[in-house]
Amino acid sequence: MIFVGRGALLRRAVDFTLSAGHRVDLVCSDGLDADVTAVRFLHTTDINVHADAIREQCTDGIIWSIDNRMLFRAPLLDSGLRIYNIHNGLLPQHRGLPSVAVLFALLHGHTEYGATLHEVDQSIDTGRVLAEQRFAIGPDARYHQVLLRGVQTCQRLFERCLSAVVAGLPQAPGTTPARPTSDPPPGYYGLRTLRDLRRYTDDPAYARATDLGVTAAFVPEVEAAIARAVCAPGVEAPSACARSTVTTAGTARDALRSSVTRPRPST
Repeated sequence: MIFVGRGALLRRAVDFTLSAGHRVDLVCSDGLDADVTAVRFLHTTDINVHADAIREQCTDGIIWSIDNRMLFRAPLLDSGLRIYNIHNGLLPQHRGLPSVAVLFALLHGHTEYGATLHEVDQSIDTGRVLAEQRFAIGPDARYHQVLLRGVQTCQRLFERCLSAVVAGLPQAPGTTPARPTSDPPPGYYGLRTLRDLRRYTDDPAYARATDLGVTAAFVPEVEAAIARAVCAPGVEAPSACARSTVTTAGTARDALRSSVTRPRPST
């Protein structure tokens, strides 16, 4: 089993897999903070250039994409390996970057968010959905609350589905997606979508949709888009724009890590 991704979610997934008695052959990451002790680690910014080595080292034919921004291409996609992604968001309505999807889910009045397990194909978040876990978005929910709960839901979904994936089952028990007829239409949220943010500055949901809170240090693309939106000509003075973020990077980083990680046992 090989893991590709970064951050706390990746570390937790690897730790859980090892504790469940499964073998982890390799961890691949483009983030220097993703190094996991007791397993082989590869730092890379393009997983595809290592396709031959990955095929040789993967003993069970399974690759997990966890909090991963690297795109899988041929020949990895044509290698016969089973590649799965845990996506922070519901599919197909929240495709793309979770940091952007949460923002517009709130602005568009979505009432549910969650996490999705799906197969990886040539496009972004378009592979077959195998399982999902949903939660309600309350009328007063703020950006940082939804994003953090999405992260925690990703962790729970991975833990619920790991054994089923290893066993080759199509879905884990109790995780089969139910498709409500009221689901929002399919949507893709990438960096370009952030250009539309200034159109929403008068929206009643704008304040809570842009309340990054403790997640600010982890979503610099959203923080920059908010600054551009409120600093548009005629909207707000530059001095006020400079004060738009009040959470320091260090405080935000510590707070977010404590919310999604547990202390490692001493050795």
